[in-house]
Amino acid sequence: MVSAYQIETGEVVRFSAGSRSNKTLNRVSHSSRLSNAKKIYTDKLKNYRYLIEKKVHSTKQYANNHLEWMHLNYCTHLKRLNRRSICFSPLLLMLVCILKIYFWG
Repeated sequence: MVSAYQIETGEVVRFSAGSRSNKTLNRVSHSSRLSNAKKIYTDKLKNYRYLIEKKVHSTKQYANNHLEWMHLNYCTHLKRLNRRSICFSPLLLMLVCILKIYFWG
């Protein structure tokens, strides 16, 4: 799962379920670019260099702590995200539906 998280409000702006391929990353980064984000913090995955402009892209470690903490909360609250759980969603459609309800429901 790839998600765009707004630091000031603490809410998820956009997410996309799937592997961390260019297609999945582009869905989330495109919405961040359309919203005229002043700064976009990511981890050091090479694919981000090609998808996000250099002037707004940052890979500082302290900014990712919020994202990692939120991801841990998601995995704790939603057992469908844990692979070795009995609740794991093998269907991508069901996972996306549950995440939409969780984030915006």
